[in-house]
Amino acid sequence: MEAKIVLLPGDGIGPEIINQAERVLEQIAARFGHRFHLERHLIGGIAIDQTGSPLPPETVAACHTSSAVLLGAVGGPKWDDPNAAVRPEQGLLGIRKELQLFANLRPIVTFAELVDASPLKRDVVEGTDILFFRELTGGIYFGDSGSGVVDGVESAFQTMAYSVPEVERIVRLAAEAAKGRRNHLVSVDKANVLEPSRLWRRVAQRVMSEEFPEVRFEVLLVDAMAMHLISRPRDFDVVVTSNLFGDILTDEASMLPGSLGMLPSASVGSAGPGLFEPIHGSAPDIAGKGIANPLATLLASAMMLRYSLHLETEAVAVETAVRDVLAAGLRTADIARGATTVNTVQMTDAVLAKLTA
Repeated sequence: MEAKIVLLPGDGIGPEIINQAERVLEQIAARFGHRFHLERHLIGGIAIDQTGSPLPPETVAACHTSSAVLLGAVGGPKWDDPNAAVRPEQGLLGIRKELQLFANLRPIVTFAELVDASPLKRDVVEGTDILFFRELTGGIYFGDSGSGVVDGVESAFQTMAYSVPEVERIVRLAAEAAKGRRNHLVSVDKANVLEPSRLWRRVAQRVMSEEFPEVRFEVLLVDAMAMHLISRPRDFDVVVTSNLFGDILTDEASMLPGSLGMLPSASVGSAGPGLFEPIHGSAPDIAGKGIANPLATLLASAMMLRYSLHLETEAVAVETAVRDVLAAGLRTADIARGATTVNTVQMTDAVLAKLTA
């Protein structure tokens, strides 16, 4: 295969972890006989500093003509002013919108070697394997908003809105994934309070009954789901929900395995390149120290190989190498729990060694 892959290092530890992902992708290309053309472009705070925009036109153009996009992280204290007209996060929201990436996939998997790193008891989290589908381009994050003074009182508003086609396409995608896993889908909403959630539930129930009757389907209110994630996470297979609820629930679920440094994500649409990234942030407190955990980014690279490049064998090779280095006892500081640690480059060196073994 010949593919163009756009790398968006971004801010904080983003460049460090993207450097390691580039090494792994180059090794995969060499081992399996592919040609990956890797291009770097600006996004986030560094893009603001250099161009005035968190998402320069050159970056957008490069992403549109790519096979896939791999992102590091955006943001940091330098750009934290919530009143700023231009913010790094606008680059991330913008590229999702530009590429029409309506679905965010977040696998929440506990690694046997790291289960004791979880803040929850082993008998609660061991064996957890959940795939979240978060609707990504609709809902409250993209609704009409504003602020002002009414009758002498400052106020603000943000509108949550969903259409039938928006709900249909994300539910269908999640249901298809459930068919290939344990055949169980849970849709999460707040239909007892919110009108958009009532629409979401009606559409989800119709799609599942008419198109996926063989998939076991449940609905849960978001507050109940938040509790169940902590008390019985192993009961869930595939979960689909709206933009706001998905943002919160997947961050909650990310702590089940014990470290954000182990969790990748994929944002995909109906056509064009997907966007792949670790779910952790830019971690400015450790940026430049060489101690960041690269494994979430390497696992995001595996998702990229699987979902955008359709290279399943290569994706499994990366995932297996990651599991092998964990089984060998290697740990970065975030997952060490008293064990001897390795740095960012050393961890990637170990993954590369497994790939070439």
